[in-house]
Amino acid sequence: MANDVWVYIEHKDGVTSPMSFELLGIGKKLAGDLGSNVSAFIIGEKVDDIAKEAFYYGASKVYAVEGATFKDFRGEAYGKAASFLLNKYKPEIALFRSTSQGIDASAAAAAQLGMGLCTDTIGLAIDGGKLKMTRAAFGGNFTVTVVNEKAIPQIVTVRPKAFAMPEKDTSKSGEVVKEAFSIADDQLMTKVVEFIKSSVAINLVEADIIVSGGRGTGGEEGFKILKELADIIGGAVGASRAAVDSGWIPYEHQVGQTGKTVKPKIYVACGISGAIQHLAGMRTSDCIVAINKDPDAPIFKAATFGIVGDYKQVVPKLIEKFKTKLNK
Repeated sequence: MANDVWVYIEHKDGVTSPMSFELLGIGKKLAGDLGSNVSAFIIGEKVDDIAKEAFYYGASKVYAVEGATFKDFRGEAYGKAASFLLNKYKPEIALFRSTSQGIDASAAAAAQLGMGLCTDTIGLAIDGGKLKMTRAAFGGNFTVTVVNEKAIPQIVTVRPKAFAMPEKDTSKSGEVVKEAFSIADDQLMTKVVEFIKSSVAINLVEADIIVSGGRGTGGEEGFKILKELADIIGGAVGASRAAVDSGWIPYEHQVGQTGKTVKPKIYVACGISGAIQHLAGMRTSDCIVAINKDPDAPIFKAATFGIVGDYKQVVPKLIEKFKTKLNK
C-alpha cells in the first residue's frame, strides 16, 4: 500500500531467480526507515510456490497477477500487469533487478505510468523521508546520487549482488492477494514461438568466483588454461571485450560496460589491462587478483592483489597448488 516498498520477484519456468530475494533484504531496510512494510509482487502463470519463497525471505505480503498469458515472459504483457498493480496500490518504491527481464518490465511499467526510472543502482538509502539512489557514472569512475521528488512509486532497477542476501526462514508465511487482471493474446504485439537455449552454460552474474581473460591471453588456447583454473576452484570464466571481439570466446562471457556487470567474491583478471569499460563491470568485486606482465597496467590500481608476470607461467602454478590443497 502507500508508503510500502515493493519487490518484483523474477522467475522463469516457475523457478525463482535467487537474486530477487536480495532485493527483499534491502527492501525491508528501506521499509523500516519509512515506517512501512516490504511486499513482493509476482506475475506468472502460477505463483503460489514462488509466493511461499518470497515469505521465507521477508515479504510481509505478496501481490500477484496470474494467468496463462503470463506463462512466458513478454515485456509488453508483464509491463502492463506491473503498471496495473503499481497504479492500484501506489507503493512508495518498486524495486526490480537490473537484468534483461527486470529492466524490460520496469521500463514498460514506468513508461505506461509516466514515472521516472533509475537504473542499475548500487546504493539505496532513505534520507529525510526521500529515497536516495546511487549509481555508477562515466564508465564507473564516479557515482551519482539522485532523488525523485515527484513521482510515486519510485521505480528502480538494482544491480545484482549490490546488497546482502537476507536469511531464509521457512516458518514465515503471509497473505497472497491475487488481482483479477487479464490481457488477451490478440492484444499483444508479440508471441513466444520458441526459446533457443544458448550453447554456452554460463551465469556470470551469480558466480562467486570468476576467472577472466583479456587480450593478453593471446587466443583460444589461453582460455583453456583459465577454464581449468575456474573448474578447479568452482568458478566461471569471464572475458574482456577485446577477447570477445577477437573471437576467442563467446559474448556470454563478456564482463564490462557492454557486457555483464558482476560482483563475485573473487575476480581473477589474467592478461587484462584494466580499461575503464572493463572496470565498470567488475570493480565492485570483493577481491580482485590481477595477473599481468605489464607492471604499469591500470588493472593493478583496482586490484586487491597483483602478480606481475606471464599468466602462462603463473596460472599453471596456481592450478597445481589448488589441486594439492583441494585434493583434486
